[in-house]
Amino acid sequence: MSEEKLSFKDMCARFDVTPRTLRHYEYIELLRPEKVGRTRYYGPREVARMTLILRGRRFGFKLEELRQWLELYNDDDGRQVQRQVWIDMADRQLEELRSRRVELDEIIAELEKLRDVWDAKSE
Repeated sequence: MSEEKLSFKDMCARFDVTPRTLRHYEYIELLRPEKVGRTRYYGPREVARMTLILRGRRFGFKLEELRQWLELYNDDDGRQVQRQVWIDMADRQLEELRSRRVELDEIIAELEKLRDVWDAKSE
């Protein structure tokens, strides 16, 4: 059974990313496609990594954090270490997001109050 491989263009389309983004992920070694001449092919491993990268970006993780985390899988203890590092990263990010949410709630309340003041002046 042969593994399905995606072309560069197909990978961009599948994940709705720009060619520049995909090239950047390769440059910083988040992805390592198979290369035949100048053509790149992305197998199941790269598709899985891209899924994790985009999910991590959505959660606010830095690309370097994601790269280091993905590299742990290649170590001997791989999955166990990767799982614990992920939990630690998630805990830190959750704390950061909660902090930002409090700050955003304060900013929203302040802006609404200022808007209401200006709205009252226009009456």
